[in-house]
Amino acid sequence: MKFINIGYGNIVAADRIILIAGPDSSPVKRLIQDARENGMVLDVSCGRKTRAVIVSDSGHVILSALKSETLAAKLGAEPETDEQE
Repeated sequence: MKFINIGYGNIVAADRIILIAGPDSSPVKRLIQDARENGMVLDVSCGRKTRAVIVSDSGHVILSALKSETLAAKLGAEPETDEQE
């Protein structure tokens, strides 16, 4: 089983991650709010600004202070850029 460090000594099982997203879009903000109401939010940002939102296969929403690009690189994935060709 592969684990990745999501910041400040917190690790997550890589094969349990479904989504890594930025926290700024409205749908992600609604997802966080719904998960918070259901007690499914894990805030591991240690009081810092949330820069990535991780959704696990168990439905937990994990808030991290690391950027989503950094987490994707740790997973070995190359995120696509927003550049138009």
